[in-house]
Amino acid sequence: MAWINVINEEKATGSLRDQYKNLIEPWGGVDNILKIHSLNPESLDAHVRLYKMAMYGKSSVQRREKEMIAVVVSTINQCHYWIIHHGEGLLKLTKNKTLVNQLKSDYKLADITPQQMAMLDYSVKLTERPGDMILEDVDRLRDAGFNDRAILDINQIVAYFAYVNRVADGLGVELEDFWEKK
Repeated sequence: MAWINVINEEKATGSLRDQYKNLIEPWGGVDNILKIHSLNPESLDAHVRLYKMAMYGKSSVQRREKEMIAVVVSTINQCHYWIIHHGEGLLKLTKNKTLVNQLKSDYKLADITPQQMAMLDYSVKLTERPGDMILEDVDRLRDAGFNDRAILDINQIVAYFAYVNRVADGLGVELEDFWEKK
């Protein structure tokens, strides 16, 4: 399980139980990355809202591109939990196992558009060297065709995965049992 106490679905009460009811996944339970917040239901609520905004909110950044960012940032951060989760998400969207594997090993070798490459270059630099970011990094996204709202959305997705990768790895969040059957 995790390195801190976690309240499972069957022991949840009050607002935690109510939140869990809305978070049941098709596999039949709540993902471990969400259950890690069980000792602080307000944190769970904030995490879910941030995730939904970043990954499902209205944006000109396409869903598959959001998943590409998730995979690449999680790979850089060596966060196994999210590499698996979002690698699978990207695979479902693209049906392209080669693309997913390329993004997990070296995104520079991936068969993607120049706009997607610019997006991932920005994401990688922000992940690896946030203090080195300069205006020209944003200008390269503009030159690739992203408007300022899309640039904000890309930044928010990168920042979300910096946060959530550290939650997973810093608290020992393990993959759900159903992954072993895949």
